Amino acid sequence: MISTRMATITNNFIFKPPIFHSAPRKLLPHRSSLPFLSKGIGGNCRSHQRIRLIPKATAASGAKKQEKRERVQRVHSVEEFDSALQSAKERLVVVEYAASDSEESSQIYPFMVELSRSCSDVEFILVMGDESEKTKELLKREKVEKVPHFSFYKSKEKIHEEEGIGPDMLVGDVLYYGDNHSAVVQLHSGEDVQKLIEDHKVDHKLIVLDVGLKHCGPCVKVYPTVIKLSRQMDSVVFARMNGDENDSCMQFLRDMEVVQVPTFLFIRDGNIEGRYVGSGKGELIGEILRYQGVRVT
Repeated sequence: MISTRMATITNNFIFKPPIFHSAPRKLLPHRSSLPFLSKGIGGNCRSHQRIRLIPKATAASGAKKQEKRERVQRVHSVEEFDSALQSAKERLVVVEYAASDSEESSQIYPFMVELSRSCSDVEFILVMGDESEKTKELLKREKVEKVPHFSFYKSKEKIHEEEGIGPDMLVGDVLYYGDNHSAVVQLHSGEDVQKLIEDHKVDHKLIVLDVGLKHCGPCVKVYPTVIKLSRQMDSVVFARMNGDENDSCMQFLRDMEVVQVPTFLFIRDGNIEGRYVGSGKGELIGEILRYQGVRVT
């Protein structure tokens, strides 16, 4: 029954207001014989610090001299662009497509510069679309019609793109797609989930599993809160899975009957003690505290 039901909705997930469920249930009883891949994530991006906002925008096209710590690379052709993606390998690459006469481009660029100083494991690229025929050719190839336009690449593949976003959304996107800069455990299969659960049956820690999708606005919105909590709550294990990453992840969503994202599963000693559906920061913190035995009034 579950499989038939999910087959009609796995490609049409619903983003809805918070929903609470607290009925305990067992996780999948089967164990995989495959090697387990679950691992902790390093901290190269100082996401717990507030990004310093620059009150006066510096035009991307008119910057006289970049500071030494600035890590935004300017590219001027398709060849340079492809070479930069190749050099980045598996690291996240954030590309801003801008124009010299775009006020929005000049306003958002300083914030990307600040991110480049804070996130050492992310590569940042600036392309001025009206700089030359070569840059116009690059924008045409990447199907960029309006600026500022941000694209996110990994392993030379575009994984996400946004138009007309503000600083908060840019920071959220970098945190969400960066994948290597927090204490949140990244899970890539159902076997990873089982391994994580087994690892914490001894210490009886609460596991908060953030289940989302790659292109989910509410998932991106709440993720900085997840990262911050993972640094502040030593007694809780935070983990994340994108359901549409591969077939194993999607099967896990089916088995857990996850039909709305983001969904947070609260797991302890192999049992799902409850779940929270939504992206409300206060509601999420309240639910975590409740499952930690803290009375919330």
